Amino acid sequence: MTTDSLRTVSVERIGPGRFTATNSRGDTVSFGTGSDGGFTPVELFLAAIGGCSAADVDVATTRHAEPTTFSLSVEGHKVEDDGGNRMTDLEVAFTVAFPGGEAGDRARAILPRAVKTSHDKLCTVSRTVEAGTSVAVKVADED
Repeated sequence: MTTDSLRTVSVERIGPGRFTATNSRGDTVSFGTGSDGGFTPVELFLAAIGGCSAADVDVATTRHAEPTTFSLSVEGHKVEDDGGNRMTDLEVAFTVAFPGGEAGDRARAILPRAVKTSHDKLCTVSRTVEAGTSVAVKVADED
């Protein structure tokens, strides 16, 4: 692998059940266990799936027309079974509308294909989930 392909995020505990993730550009997002509000890691996971696909679909459709409505919902069930905790039945549902006219008609026409292409090829987050990519964990030496 190359450094061009590497993506990193650091996570620091900022208090009981509260954390801040920082990306390589210095942007941050705070989250926690949900006991005091804010997003939980599972909700961030759902947001990542939706956000990734939303970005793909936005790029493809707005070449033709600016949407008048663009939202999506991402849902799934958190279950605990013999294998531990996991999410099942994940679903992304888009609600997108475009203005009347030729440009809006073109955007409407490509919307289903844009959603399918994002799911089948482009969205790194959902593609990673569907591929069943393993996650290695370790305790790093503290110097």
